[in-house]
Amino acid sequence: MKITGVELRRIAMPLVAPFRTSFGTEHAREVLLVRVVTPEAEGWAECVAMAEPLYSSEYADGAADVMRRFMVPALTARPHVDAYAVGRVLEPIKGHRMAKAALETAVLDAQLRAAGESFATFLGASADRVPCGVSVGIMDSIPELLGVVDGYLAEGYRRIKLKIEPGWDVEPVRAVRERFGDILLQVDANAAYSLLDAPQLAKLDAFGLLLIEQPLADDDLVQHAALAKRLTTPICLDESIESAAHAAAAISLGACSIVNIKPGRVGGYLEARRIHDLCRAHGIAVWCGGMLETGIGRAANLALAALPGFTLPGDTSASRRYYATDITPPFELRDGHLDVPTGPGIGVEPLGHVLDAITTSVEWLPS
Repeated sequence: MKITGVELRRIAMPLVAPFRTSFGTEHAREVLLVRVVTPEAEGWAECVAMAEPLYSSEYADGAADVMRRFMVPALTARPHVDAYAVGRVLEPIKGHRMAKAALETAVLDAQLRAAGESFATFLGASADRVPCGVSVGIMDSIPELLGVVDGYLAEGYRRIKLKIEPGWDVEPVRAVRERFGDILLQVDANAAYSLLDAPQLAKLDAFGLLLIEQPLADDDLVQHAALAKRLTTPICLDESIESAAHAAAAISLGACSIVNIKPGRVGGYLEARRIHDLCRAHGIAVWCGGMLETGIGRAANLALAALPGFTLPGDTSASRRYYATDITPPFELRDGHLDVPTGPGIGVEPLGHVLDAITTSVEWLPS
């Protein structure tokens, strides 16, 4: 396809409740949407970079800038582009995986819409619905936490993930386990600990957790491998895994036994599928993480989470978990699952009247 232009659209999405992790509290999302236009079809994608460089080095303004100045001109200069070509064209640009992922996804969406093929079919999905977990942020008190968890279990979520940090770890986990019994329960540290905290993290072994996610720094596979030998709780890596090569290194070192795959973090759905294939070949479980996506990003994530190696419930929660009004028709929980979209491309369209009401800027980049 020939790209005739790219739209960068910024929208402001208030969250239904503040979401606190070890690296900060979000009250709203400043979302960067990408629309790729070709003569055959248009494609949509969501850049998952946060407003500030806290989860990773990327942030929304930076993603928009690198797309505007370097990535979009490189793509529009080509006479023909498909999703596989995006990675090759943008490879000389170092880093900026979330920006690359957004452009690759938008091109892939347009490509599949033109062909009448769904994301799920293209990626190789084996399920038509996926079990859903929910991520619970750090709360002000344990009673507040128990009330929130109770509400999510009542809605039907199949797995609870608790965000933890030093000072908020063993006691909240103990309280949730004692109150709710043998539910599927895991924790996420977002790299808040060091290897010196191994004795404290080992106390979590008593609670039969599915996993502890990213306990140590994202750039330290060696210490994760050392920690894994001191815990019985499986270690899952998130921020440490930015490519299939990183996943291969982590597996070789014994740094993890589970991988959280976030397409934005690894540079797109093609690389996400490569990581899935690698992990599946090595008997490593994977699940699909979330970045508080709108319906645009959630639709594509559901297609990925339907691949056969995704054996654990992901963070692909219902739309209402984060937003009172989504920018697509809402994804609704049904028996603890979300349906995988079956329409062409990502299978959903943004609702124009909703999008217009929350748009803060639009920039058109012609070819």
